Amino acid sequence: MSNETAHIDQFLLIHSARADNWRAVTTLADAWALGRGERAAMETALAGLEAVEEYHAYPGTQLLTALRERIATNDAGGAAKLARRISNSLLTRAYRGRPAEWDVHDEMSPTEVADVMPPATGETGGRRPYFEALFVNSQPSARWPAFAREIGRLRRPEDPFIYEPVIVGSFEDAICATLLNPDIISVVLAEGFPYHSRHDAPVLRSVLDPLGETDSADMSALRLARALRRVRPELDVYLLSDRQVEKIAGDPTADAIRRVFYAVEEPLEMHLAILEGVQTRYETPFFDNLKKYARRPIGTFHALPIARGKSVFKSDWIRDMGEFYGLNLFLAESSATTGGLDSLLEPTGNIKRSQDMAARAFGADHVFFVTNGTSTSNKMAVQALLAPGDIAVVDRNCHKSHHYGMVLTGAQPYYVEAFPMTAYSMYGAVPLATIKRALLALRAEGRLDRLKLLDLTNCTFDGHMYNVRRVMEECLAIKHDLIFLWDEAWSGFARFSPFLRPRTAMGAAAEIEEWLRDPASVDAYEKQQADLGDTPSDEALLTTRLIPDPRLVRLRVYQTNSTHKSMSAIRQGSMLLVKDVDFHTVEAQFHEAVFTHASTSPNQQLIASLDVARRQMELEGYGLVMNAIEIALKIRRAINEHPLISKYFRALGAADMIPEEYRQSGFTDYLAPGSTWATAVKAMQEDEFYLDPTRITVVCGTAGFDGTQFKGLLANEYGIQLNKTSRNSVLLQSNINNTRSDVAHLVRVLVEICHGIEKRLSDGGEGERATFAARVKSLMTDVPDLPNFSQFHEIFRGDAGRTTPEGDIRAAFFNAYDPSLCEYVPLIGDECDRRLREGPEMVSANFVIPYPPGFPIMVPGQVLTQETIDFMRKLDVKEIHGYEKARGLKLVKPEAVTAKAKR
Repeated sequence: MSNETAHIDQFLLIHSARADNWRAVTTLADAWALGRGERAAMETALAGLEAVEEYHAYPGTQLLTALRERIATNDAGGAAKLARRISNSLLTRAYRGRPAEWDVHDEMSPTEVADVMPPATGETGGRRPYFEALFVNSQPSARWPAFAREIGRLRRPEDPFIYEPVIVGSFEDAICATLLNPDIISVVLAEGFPYHSRHDAPVLRSVLDPLGETDSADMSALRLARALRRVRPELDVYLLSDRQVEKIAGDPTADAIRRVFYAVEEPLEMHLAILEGVQTRYETPFFDNLKKYARRPIGTFHALPIARGKSVFKSDWIRDMGEFYGLNLFLAESSATTGGLDSLLEPTGNIKRSQDMAARAFGADHVFFVTNGTSTSNKMAVQALLAPGDIAVVDRNCHKSHHYGMVLTGAQPYYVEAFPMTAYSMYGAVPLATIKRALLALRAEGRLDRLKLLDLTNCTFDGHMYNVRRVMEECLAIKHDLIFLWDEAWSGFARFSPFLRPRTAMGAAAEIEEWLRDPASVDAYEKQQADLGDTPSDEALLTTRLIPDPRLVRLRVYQTNSTHKSMSAIRQGSMLLVKDVDFHTVEAQFHEAVFTHASTSPNQQLIASLDVARRQMELEGYGLVMNAIEIALKIRRAINEHPLISKYFRALGAADMIPEEYRQSGFTDYLAPGSTWATAVKAMQEDEFYLDPTRITVVCGTAGFDGTQFKGLLANEYGIQLNKTSRNSVLLQSNINNTRSDVAHLVRVLVEICHGIEKRLSDGGEGERATFAARVKSLMTDVPDLPNFSQFHEIFRGDAGRTTPEGDIRAAFFNAYDPSLCEYVPLIGDECDRRLREGPEMVSANFVIPYPPGFPIMVPGQVLTQETIDFMRKLDVKEIHGYEKARGLKLVKPEAVTAKAKR
């Protein structure tokens, strides 16, 4: 496996590598046909593909056999023609809707063009959705083609979908096929298959070994079903058995099986079950109902004139809006919640069903659709889970919605700090030791009972993902009923990647649930307790990987997703996911939070897009996320390995973004020498922090651009949009929408920019080079230290503990509503410097949030320090929320502080 092996071993590039490898085969075939190459090179390249091609339905046995025969008979022209046909069909996906593509004797005419364009407005495209079903059996491979033909004969014109079988004969091949072929969304298992593959290919070991699926002692279909659902939980798995199916169906471990069939019964039932399983995921209750509603004649006498579109299309002045958006947008609008529609505030019909289906897809017990963005989701969760006087341990750098949620509820935030990345003017994530230290400090103060919530961002804007399971388990070992709120606004897609799912709140919660049910968990806990002794020191607890008591744990996990940020939802579409054994105790509060924050006129199209986004991710999310990862890795490689681009720009790797102490596996970067799928999996399983590969921090300060300036250049001059910057970097995000054409465009733009820099430095002489060097030094070396949270002033500490830093942020926030209690002090000037030296202390009256970096460097009631003022003065960003340059810093007046302190 020459060059292909490197791609396969990395695994994360396997899907794009397949297309590239077929293009390579085509190039070799063309060269052979023209007399410029050798048959042996063509044979070697094809042999390198065969182990992987068995895991895909197309090109299939017939076309591969024909290609081998043409090579064997020295038919170079025929081999080149067939190789090109296969490669083009894979590229255009023509085989999905054109049955002739599967027939070696029926080729596309020279005048025919593959249907690669999206359907016109109002059309459905006319093509039934295509998928592949994996059949795992013990029949000899010589019988597989006949078996595939039998399956094909079960198709009927009225079937809503069309599928092709992929047939394998072992446990290993089943796992590999499921991982390497994202088109597989249904699996049929027949008992009696062996463990080992009939192939001896490196691809098997490179994919399987890192997953730990190497125990060949248990080859049962139930074990395989559990393994398949572990890597891809969205799969439908069916079991065919010729023994006691009733007993198998009742097995407690059979929960991974959708349905059990007696093997000798009518195969049509199996075919219909496969289609029904896909239909269950394909259904979108709200969107389906909205389409029906739009087709009905409706008389509207409610307060939404735009509904049905008459006011638009009958107008001479705004008809262009209707022509731009299309009639269906207006036909599907309504402010009614009756007549077949449903209420988002109190759903009982199709919205409720859609939310239940989303809960199934995302591994939650409950899901709330939110149409005001994840800012609202966060405030809903905080309001429902916290009451005045409760304490929440909060990442100080989390999104402002969490801070404002604390203001609304009156809860007391106990701010914990993330590790700094000073060189890039950004923060990482909060170390576990910092979190544990906060919990132990509260326990020492006798205030642990008031701690209700741990509130963290995962993954961060810049891609830091926590070891979520470890964080929750160790915190539960200190406080067994602690509630967790994970803001996963940027990583909702991670659910559909076996590579990233364990680092999500719902993925980790499922693993903890399984561990809690295992009798061995009690033994593990009791052994650790014996090792620690009756009164372990805080130092021992900080340095030990703590195990919670499974008999006491109350698993209460909440996760917010900006569905619109990583899935096909309209802007502001969000979901709030719940897995809480005590949800019944806060359910009424949650409904109150919904009533508080949700609009009484939610956008119907937003709700529909959330419904559709769930459908897409259940049916093709695995492949889409893998593509996003591949795109990101190609961007990283294109930037860091290009001889010109890499002179001025650099994509940061894990070693740049995460300090070594938090990378216990030693992982440095996805594209570092020696990095493989195995090393990436090891890092994902072991490291305290892990870098989401789809988030690419590109240093632009070395090219003389600050982040805001470079962002503007890309948008205004080249039509490339991004939104997050730092002092000397920009963040590129790959998502399920990106293609390799996007990568090519980005590379060409960066090359053009680099040529411009080279020309300017060459033409400008020594003076220009000195100016450029000074600019780079200013951006890359003369960076301000990042300020940590100082403290709440004593007047806003409320009843906080003696040694713990929580404060009454609500009182500080509303204190500023009285203008007579506030003053403004210029940021630049003698007064600010004098107050820092001599006092009285400067106390912030409001939030101050610079963009970038986007975290609050001042919160209401915070005592300002030299560190914070220095950072503010060195900021060169235009947008600072809560700061008026003309007036200065908004502070609580010293006399107001004194008066409040005396009360």
